[in-house]
Amino acid sequence: MKKYVFIGAYDKTDMLIYVAKILTLMEKKVILVDTTVLKKSRYVVPTMVNEKQYITSYENIDVAIGFDSFQAIQQYQRENFGTETEYDIVLFDIDRAIAYQRFGITNNDMHFFVTSFDIYCLKRGLQILAYIAKDVKVEKVYFSREMLLEEDEYLNYLAKDYTIKWNKKDIIFFPFSTEDMDAIYTNQRAKRIQIKGLSSVYIDSLLYLVEKITGEGNGKVRKAFKKIEN
Repeated sequence: MKKYVFIGAYDKTDMLIYVAKILTLMEKKVILVDTTVLKKSRYVVPTMVNEKQYITSYENIDVAIGFDSFQAIQQYQRENFGTETEYDIVLFDIDRAIAYQRFGITNNDMHFFVTSFDIYCLKRGLQILAYIAKDVKVEKVYFSREMLLEEDEYLNYLAKDYTIKWNKKDIIFFPFSTEDMDAIYTNQRAKRIQIKGLSSVYIDSLLYLVEKITGEGNGKVRKAFKKIEN
């Protein structure tokens, strides 16, 4: 089981659902763990369950909501499903330092810092990074209207005293566009994971993110992605 940690105050839910969907089409068993304060996935992932904490399945993605440790997730599975599920990939959505600590994230787990460039997202996200061990490598995922050098330089300035290691040569960029938001809202209302209406830049960034996670080449990732289109 491999863990991928998406850290930051920026809303990551929809992006992670798309990533998880592509991973399932690559025959990976995936769970998305929403540890955030708002728990947006409780509202955008369709379910009949109305409990404080639960696991639901959405287009072959398991989504865990309301848990404060992975042990609690496993206990829930034993009590409700009779056995623990073996996952290939765990995607953590984290916007609090305490969640990072409770879920036992290690230096070997892959870290992504997801942010826009409003001060709230930047500074609150960096508060979480302050709890990360020295020399952990962190990938940058930016949501912005344009990929500006000044924005990256500003984040580097704010984080200059942190001991983490940025991957400075490789930044994943998602456009903050009305086109993409309209497509995402349409998908939420339809209760389906579709790519119609998403910009080519957004799609390319999703695919590149999946490449990072799986280590697979672009051809294999795109082949899986095409199944969403059909």
